[in-house]
Amino acid sequence: MTTALASALLAGVGATAPPAMAAALPGETAQRSPLRSVAELSARRLATGDLVSAAKWGTGSPVDDPARERRVLDSVAERAGELGVDPRLTRLVFRDQIEANKAVQRGLHRLWRDHPSEAPTERPRLDDVREEVDRLNKALVRAVADSAPYRRAAPLCRVALAVSAGRVRRERSLDELHSTALAGSLGSVCGSRRQHAG
Repeated sequence: MTTALASALLAGVGATAPPAMAAALPGETAQRSPLRSVAELSARRLATGDLVSAAKWGTGSPVDDPARERRVLDSVAERAGELGVDPRLTRLVFRDQIEANKAVQRGLHRLWRDHPSEAPTERPRLDDVREEVDRLNKALVRAVADSAPYRRAAPLCRVALAVSAGRVRRERSLDELHSTALAGSLGSVCGSRRQHAG
């Protein structure tokens, strides 16, 4: 790894955006590192899990939706190819994202079954929530593409990503369910564990 790359990675870990830019998508501000954008967008995508949970609660709709998942994975892989990103890696990243989102849904449904008073009283439209998920997916593919130089230094990439995720977790005051899901959603961003094991 070059000194310049190491310096850039560490500088990116320490970079923060002004509060007014906290919700900005990649391309809207150049003040945060690509890995920070990946962590932030992943947290925002996870937050949609709360809305999906509420939309499905009490309807009998299962958490798993294989047809929807296939469409998402095919769409992000196609977009990745257009951006010059490995479609296989992108599928791994978004498989992690999907599983993390489903973990949030299952966790919330367990909570609401055990504590009915905490269950949602309003049901969002699932189609509206999915439109937001699709928008975040596009932004996240772009952030993953922008993080390519970081992924070439996998060990430091993981450190930088963990620090970025920690800051996002604190800023958003994530509970244990969402913190665990966020960590899971980022598992393949710096390259799959299988790739680096063999």
